[in-house]
Amino acid sequence: MRWLIAATALASSIQAFADWSALNMTKGVTEISRQVYDLHMLIFTICVVIGVVVFGIMIWSMLVHRKSLGAEPASFSHSTKLEYAWTIIPIFILVGMAVPATSTLRDMYDASGADMDIEVRGYQWKWQYTYLSDDPAQEVKFMSSLLTPADEYYNRTPKREHYLADVDNPLVIPINKRVRFLITSNDVIHSWWVPDFAVKKDAIPGFVHESWAVVEEPGIYRGKCTELCGKDHGFMPIVVKAVEQDEYDAWLAMKQQEALEVYETVGKTWTMAELMETGEQVYAQHCQTCHQANGEGIPPAFPSLVGQGLAIGPMDAHVDIVVNGKAGSAMQAFAAQLNPAEIAAVVTYERNAWGNDVGDMVQPRDVNALITGEE
Repeated sequence: MRWLIAATALASSIQAFADWSALNMTKGVTEISRQVYDLHMLIFTICVVIGVVVFGIMIWSMLVHRKSLGAEPASFSHSTKLEYAWTIIPIFILVGMAVPATSTLRDMYDASGADMDIEVRGYQWKWQYTYLSDDPAQEVKFMSSLLTPADEYYNRTPKREHYLADVDNPLVIPINKRVRFLITSNDVIHSWWVPDFAVKKDAIPGFVHESWAVVEEPGIYRGKCTELCGKDHGFMPIVVKAVEQDEYDAWLAMKQQEALEVYETVGKTWTMAELMETGEQVYAQHCQTCHQANGEGIPPAFPSLVGQGLAIGPMDAHVDIVVNGKAGSAMQAFAAQLNPAEIAAVVTYERNAWGNDVGDMVQPRDVNALITGEE
């Protein structure tokens, strides 16, 4: 019977340890994340030891010095030795905690010596990544938005794996390279957090915060915005894909080629069918959250686009508000988020969807002229 009890206790302790490992802080995949984990475990261990000692003495004192056992209370007013002890010992403990903590913080904030720089810019409710280069022509810029269909979070269809955690364009970085992240925001305060990197920095309009990571293992690492930033705060996940250098070089070349192709589309004359098809995709990705899939919006904050307002009004005013936004409202400026072809397509779509049937369309070159100020 004793062996059975011992075996049960051992199994329970093993199960508890397994559950604890799932609840504990992740070690991550970077040098800094492991430093943070080790610091966490050091401080945790110190706190546990202090707790065991303090509460152990308290419990022992209460049990051994009970009145029923004839214990007589002490009558001394002070003890110099004890006062020295409870002053000096905590000082040594705090210094022992401060030294590794300071070393870790210093390493976390030292973003120098980077092999590459990536600007991370928060928008409501998506992220924009810009791979900075000394040659502006070599820079790559794209938006990263939630990929989960609206039908899933409205419970109209079953939820798939990685619900609310997949994006259309993940951030891709090479392994074993020191990557510096320059984190800022275009509208409100966001916070860029990837637990496996031990990176969490607020994205504040007008300020640039630095962080860095050297990812040592290929894989997909997920994070999220951790600063309440509006109605769709929970719908702006972060996905980072770490790959081998050869795969990264191929991906970067593909993105640069895509940017060149986008530039070439500006001078192309698009058909109504092409604009409507692209516009529907752009609307679903960037506009549907506020103006809804049926275009009816959520008045008064997000006005309806069906049969009223700019959607059936002057074309120039419609293009202008999409490009430049509207001050004092939730309407963002999309000139930095979408290329001229996408803006032309979504404006055309909004003017000819949901029964609007205005019948007109705008070309990418006209949008580009408005953005650049060129005639």
